[in-house]
Amino acid sequence: MNTSTVIQVENLTKRFGNFTAVDTISFEVKKGEIFGFLGANGAGKTTAIKMLIGLSKPTDGMGKVAGFDIAKEPEQIKKNIGYMSQKFSLYNDLTVKQNIRFFGGIYGLSKEKIRQKTHTILTELDLESVAKKPVAELPLGWKQRLAFAISMVHEPEIVFLDEPTGGVDPNVRRQFWETIYYVAGQGRTVFVTTHYMDEAEYCDRVSIMVDGKIEALDTPNTLKKQFNATSMDEVFLKLAR
Repeated sequence: MNTSTVIQVENLTKRFGNFTAVDTISFEVKKGEIFGFLGANGAGKTTAIKMLIGLSKPTDGMGKVAGFDIAKEPEQIKKNIGYMSQKFSLYNDLTVKQNIRFFGGIYGLSKEKIRQKTHTILTELDLESVAKKPVAELPLGWKQRLAFAISMVHEPEIVFLDEPTGGVDPNVRRQFWETIYYVAGQGRTVFVTTHYMDEAEYCDRVSIMVDGKIEALDTPNTLKKQFNATSMDEVFLKLAR
């Protein structure tokens, strides 16, 4: 694994009994890349991401994330990545400020660092006026941006976003992608799963999963040329058929 490769996967497989959810997938992700992991619901994206972040052991194959083996060093991986799940990893009954402090503590930040981070996140996201409100009272778009900020409170080099824009309106989705660009611009790697094919256009490279297998992997422009398509939606429809 060379220094510019931060995620490396070879023949990664996950079976549940007779069902193969992830079927011998292989790919690499470079430092600072926005890597789109696309597919319809049920294609195997979330199962794959759970193996990469150390929450699920692979049945077969190998994977390294941030230099650590996904099967043998899951705890090291968890310390070195950020993760935002589909369901927004926030506690609704805690206030905005309490959520930031809680996750800062989980990631082992010092009290001073947590204080600094709390101030930075509240200021940058313009959340000072609602800092003492329960997260449950925030609009969905704000919750989403807060969850993203908290997933990076410990300044990881790689952040995994599992369908982060599910259920939000197009305007909020666009704002969220502006945040992703900003993070990638700082040299961080963003690994994002989505079933919105228009979001593929925002990624440096995309892989498209169909029934547990990666059926295509390249830049959006190259894939559109390869499949003689005008949009990533068209590319996906041709693959899914």
